[in-house]
Amino acid sequence: MNDLIDRDGFRANVGIVLIGAEDRLFLGRRAGGRGWQFPQGGMRPGEDAEQSLYRELREEIGLQPADVTIIARTERWLRYRLPMRYQRRDGQPRCVGQKQRWYLLRLVRDDAAIRFDTTSEPEFDRGRWVDFWQPVREVIYFKRPVYTRALHELGQQAFPRGLPPYPAWWRPRRPAAAPGGAADPAGPDPGDTAAPR
Repeated sequence: MNDLIDRDGFRANVGIVLIGAEDRLFLGRRAGGRGWQFPQGGMRPGEDAEQSLYRELREEIGLQPADVTIIARTERWLRYRLPMRYQRRDGQPRCVGQKQRWYLLRLVRDDAAIRFDTTSEPEFDRGRWVDFWQPVREVIYFKRPVYTRALHELGQQAFPRGLPPYPAWWRPRRPAAAPGGAADPAGPDPGDTAAPR
């Protein structure tokens, strides 16, 4: 196994938020129609976060470093725990979730540069551009809190005059302590597992 898993069982990972024309974000559909998400992937031994970022960018959506500009990155690791049914039980060390460094990248080429055929086992089979907060609604339920935190932190760096407006479906939930003692930003109820629209 090439994964970097810490002593608490969290796999080191990078998350990629790609911003394009009109400040819309790229969402990829997992191969076989298994849901929509941002590109992400595990770090390998000997890689720093930025090296992992560019490798995953190339493998998952076919982009090269010259195709993007880094706008922002999260200051700390953001973690999420996998529900028991998604945890691999046959591997050691056991992986209970992900700890992620998130990057916000601006696409500086035409979006025709995005490709899904750069590996023998593509992660995505199609993509689309969505409004800034839409990925929080569409990602699988257990990743929603980390998507909310990542978009708030990255968005504050990318939009110093203020975050994009929240959509009508955004509803507050009870604040929970976030890393550093700050309250989690309001967002969709992460327990809401209804199929996203």
